[in-house]
Amino acid sequence: MKTLKVTLVIGALLALSQVSFAQEKTVTVGGAPMYPSKNIIENAVNSKDHTTLVAAVKAAGLVETLSGPGPFTVFAPTNKAFDKLPKGTVETLVKPENKETLTGILTYHVVPGKMSATDLMKAIADGGGKATLKTASGGTLTAMQKGKKIELTDAKGGVATVTIPDVNQSNGVIHVIDTVLMPQ
Repeated sequence: MKTLKVTLVIGALLALSQVSFAQEKTVTVGGAPMYPSKNIIENAVNSKDHTTLVAAVKAAGLVETLSGPGPFTVFAPTNKAFDKLPKGTVETLVKPENKETLTGILTYHVVPGKMSATDLMKAIADGGGKATLKTASGGTLTAMQKGKKIELTDAKGGVATVTIPDVNQSNGVIHVIDTVLMPQ
C-alpha cells in the first residue's frame, strides 16, 4: 500500500511539473521550446541552431556565468551566422590558446540587464533613431530600427538583424541574430 501511495504522489508531482512547463509561454528556437523558467544555458543547449554558440561558450568557460542570476540580454548568433565567418575562424577561436579572444567576442554579444525588443525600440526612439548599448566586454553596439526589425551594428561596421526577439529566460532574454558581431 505504501508503494502505491508513493507511486501516486510521484506521478502527481511529475504531472504538475509538466503542467507548469506547459503553461509557460515558450518560443521555439532551433526546433526546441525555450522555457522562461530555465536559464540561458539550460535553454540554449536544446537549440539545434545554436550548437556552435554553445560549443564556443563552453570553450570560453562562460557556462557558469551565463547560468548565473544575471540578468543578461544575449544576442545569440545562429550556426548559419558562424558559417558566414571566414573558413577556419571558429576552429581557431575554440583552441585553448585563443580563449581570451573568444571570450571577448562572446561577451561582446552580452549586454548586462534585461532589454526586451520593446525596451530596445524605446531606446532607439529616445536616441533619435539609434541606441548605444554597452556590452559585457566593455565595447558598444549600435541598435537601429529597420522596418519592424532591430539591427545591430558592431565596432567593425558589421550588421546583424534580430530574427527572433524576446526569448525570455529566468536570468534574462535572448534575441537570436543572423550575424556574429565583432568587437574592435
